[in-house]
Amino acid sequence: MSDRQPPRRRVPGPARSSRPASDRRRPGPGARPARRPAAPRPAAPRVIRLGSPRPRLRMVGFALALVLIAFVVRLLQVQAVDASTYAAKAERNRYVGQVLAAERGEITDRAGVALATSEDAYDITADPTMFGYEQLKIEDGPEQAAALLAPILGQEQADLVRKLRPKDPRARYAKLAGRQTPQVWKQIRDLKSALATKSETDSTTVNVLAGVFSVPSSKRVYPNGELAAGILGWVNAEGNGGGGVEQQLNSTLAGKDGKIRYAQSGGRQVPTAGSTETPAVPGSDVELTIDRDIQWAAQNAITEQVEKSKADRGYVVVQDTRTGEILAMANSPGFDPNDLAKADSEALGNAAVQDAYEPGSTAKVMSMAAVLQENAATPLTHVTVPNRLHRGDRLFQDDIDHPTWYLTLNGVLAKSSNIGTILATGQLGKTQAEANRVLYSYLRKFGIGSPTGLGFPGETKGILAPPDKWSTSQQYTIPFGQGVSINALQAASVYSTIANGGVRVEPTLVRGTKGPDGRFTPAPAPQKTRVVSQKTAKTLAQMLESVVDDREGTGTKARIPGYRVAGKTGTANRVDPATGKYRGYTSSFAGFAPADNPRVTVYCAIQNATKGSYFGGQICGPVFKQVMEFALKTLQVPPTGAKPASLPVSFAP
Repeated sequence: MSDRQPPRRRVPGPARSSRPASDRRRPGPGARPARRPAAPRPAAPRVIRLGSPRPRLRMVGFALALVLIAFVVRLLQVQAVDASTYAAKAERNRYVGQVLAAERGEITDRAGVALATSEDAYDITADPTMFGYEQLKIEDGPEQAAALLAPILGQEQADLVRKLRPKDPRARYAKLAGRQTPQVWKQIRDLKSALATKSETDSTTVNVLAGVFSVPSSKRVYPNGELAAGILGWVNAEGNGGGGVEQQLNSTLAGKDGKIRYAQSGGRQVPTAGSTETPAVPGSDVELTIDRDIQWAAQNAITEQVEKSKADRGYVVVQDTRTGEILAMANSPGFDPNDLAKADSEALGNAAVQDAYEPGSTAKVMSMAAVLQENAATPLTHVTVPNRLHRGDRLFQDDIDHPTWYLTLNGVLAKSSNIGTILATGQLGKTQAEANRVLYSYLRKFGIGSPTGLGFPGETKGILAPPDKWSTSQQYTIPFGQGVSINALQAASVYSTIANGGVRVEPTLVRGTKGPDGRFTPAPAPQKTRVVSQKTAKTLAQMLESVVDDREGTGTKARIPGYRVAGKTGTANRVDPATGKYRGYTSSFAGFAPADNPRVTVYCAIQNATKGSYFGGQICGPVFKQVMEFALKTLQVPPTGAKPASLPVSFAP
């Protein structure tokens, strides 16, 4: 660059005037106006030189480094330092599983009429963590929620508080009430919604029901109330069968529960997080052998007689003599499985198979079957029956005092003579011990002392000691039905065996099942056992007709116009379950019709009748007649054409 300075530019000024100064200073009229000075020119623009970018880049790099360091520090805090704290918070946003209850199968009668079915219901549940202070910002969240829910669910407030404030503070699930109706859940849902709406505009309102939810379920319903309740049983709060067929076939009826797994936040499902589901498999329907109409007739008849006689209880069993199928099994008193809270605990269950008692004279038919089958006597064999008979350490007598009777074996059964039965069964062996063994073998063949094959919950097999264990008195009382115990179904099965030509068919209560695919699977065929010959069975049927048709028989109140009826009365001393001592009587009647072509067996027993007569023929005979007439008409069994054999009852000495 040259050190030479550029030449200075001269800026021209205004031209000087040649006039005197006085003229210039005071212009007068006609003087030339002074010349305006020229406008100054703008200064040349100043040139700005840019600084170096390096300092700025250093500044930005430093700022980014600080941000990255902050992220790293935060990441270390989340994943290492405060990992447990954040894991606990994440627990509120986790995947949860829920059981999808399977629909329970129906129980129907033999015609497909529903006896037990299910309807929609809800399990009311809660997430206890949503009632704490962290969520609601109040200390008494469980108490406030319980106060609102208690009247709706019909529970004690204190019980609900315990569920909403469990011992384990991490518990996420509590079942408040099971199988509630849709109306109950609607009440809770509406109340919950109202609280949520109000809390949005009123800061003092807390939605204490935010943690209450519902799970779809089902509720067991019995459309016919008490009808067949002893057979059906009930379903408990856990959804399992608590008695009867509901318990016996629980796995078949219940089906298989499904599962669903989904993400939730604050107790609500997150729809965008996806879910996995295993569908529930419905249970199978069960078709019983019961006829609803015959069941109604049996239950109505026994209920009326138990009330009339002021008895402890009673039972009626109706059986198809050919197939062994149970057409009715009624108990009184009964219970309503829809409302177990009001049920008498002693009435729960099925007393017809759960009660063991001494049958009395209805058991004499087995003694006579043994005598006839062993050819120890015939229906016309003469039996002289004294007023008293001394055997062992006892003096035996009949129900009434009488002079010496001259009876045929048929008459012994018709007049229900204890003494005559002892004398007849004494012919079964050369010694009493041998006779005992023979009689025992026939009792076992008839099913005494063994399960019926029904497999019913709580069923008793009765009591029958081996013959070498029989006491001195038992070896003479067992032939006429004392000293041995049975249940009502066993008693009915004995008469069905005679009616079926001497072949015992295991009683059945289930005809089959129908799966979710609609396919019907028949129940396995029942076991059949030959007990006595067809000839013996036919002879016994004729002898049993004398009990009903002969004017000297004890079962005349069981007569049915147009039908031949075979039957037997029973009146036994009753063992009081409370004391273990004899008190009162067991009154019974068993029989089948038509006697010449049997179709139906009916057995009735009443325990401890305290009003009116206690004789089996007097109080159970009418029940037998009422139920048998109804069953024959329902099954459209035609009247009998032939007349009874009319075997002689007595003989002239």
